[in-house]
Amino acid sequence: MRFFFLLLPLFLAGCQTLSVPPAFHRTDYSALGYTLASWQKDTGSGNLVRIYLEGDGHAFHHDGRVTSDPTPRGTFLRQIAFADPNPNVVYLARPCQFVMSARCTKKDWSTARFSESIVSAVEEAVIRIAAGREVVLIGYSGGALLSGLVIERGRLKVRRWVTLAGLLDHEKWTRTQRLTPLTGSINLTKLPAVEQVHYYGAEDPVLPASLFVGVPGAKEVPDAGHDRGFESVLSDVYDNCCK
Repeated sequence: MRFFFLLLPLFLAGCQTLSVPPAFHRTDYSALGYTLASWQKDTGSGNLVRIYLEGDGHAFHHDGRVTSDPTPRGTFLRQIAFADPNPNVVYLARPCQFVMSARCTKKDWSTARFSESIVSAVEEAVIRIAAGREVVLIGYSGGALLSGLVIERGRLKVRRWVTLAGLLDHEKWTRTQRLTPLTGSINLTKLPAVEQVHYYGAEDPVLPASLFVGVPGAKEVPDAGHDRGFESVLSDVYDNCCK
């Protein structure tokens, strides 16, 4: 059985830097003992906010050992979020990324990355960011499942749900790919009944196209991998609703 660390793009060998645009400012949120980092462009215009939820980050070394810091080395989702032309945009990191809270343990970015406490902390941060406004949630990789779990709880006004190279069912993924099950993690029972689109890469070695067969709203992106090649669909990603 292979290790579950394969959810990460293994070809990212080192940290990548990315300048934060002047329009974005950093805001951190405390929730259930975790601190979640975010970068926000909030013009106050309109009653809609778009929230990008990060993937699993640098959770594992190439040899399968759990890292001591899951802060993303890649900049895939941040680049997309920072280029979003809409007036109210937020990039939200996962618990223990960028800020290592006292509550953080390695289980929070490995076997229990979708635990009740992680989902609840993300939900609390998203609710505070939304502040009663409608939201478009854009989840990348493992952030797709987390955003779906937050939507499933029904406390948000969701206009649209978008995922990029997104994990939607960790039990199916670990079973079909013969990976170690994510014990300590909860899973979606079904996809939430909201407007949604799920973009997946035709050449993604991490979440292969076979996982998206029969998924409502699934759209294959030719030549795309796990964290590259989605430029052709960005105009739709930046659209607020609905196709």
